[in-house]
Amino acid sequence: MAKNKKEGKTAKEIEDYTAEIPSDAYLWTAFSVMGVSLTLKLLQKNDHALFVGQWAAPILLMGVYNKIVKAEGSD
Repeated sequence: MAKNKKEGKTAKEIEDYTAEIPSDAYLWTAFSVMGVSLTLKLLQKNDHALFVGQWAAPILLMGVYNKIVKAEGSD
């Protein structure tokens, strides 16, 4: 990255706020979503199960981003 690039004000505020969220919260939320998806699948609500099940990956990616921001900082 170029050294003269800076984060915008909005991104900085969001990163400061989300850095306070424990990393475990993302992991447990993703596991909970998978459990809800499994339950919906067992109830034969296949479309809903697929929709909810797809939330797990983005939640885990947000957790990884959160971890990077905590370790490296925003700028």
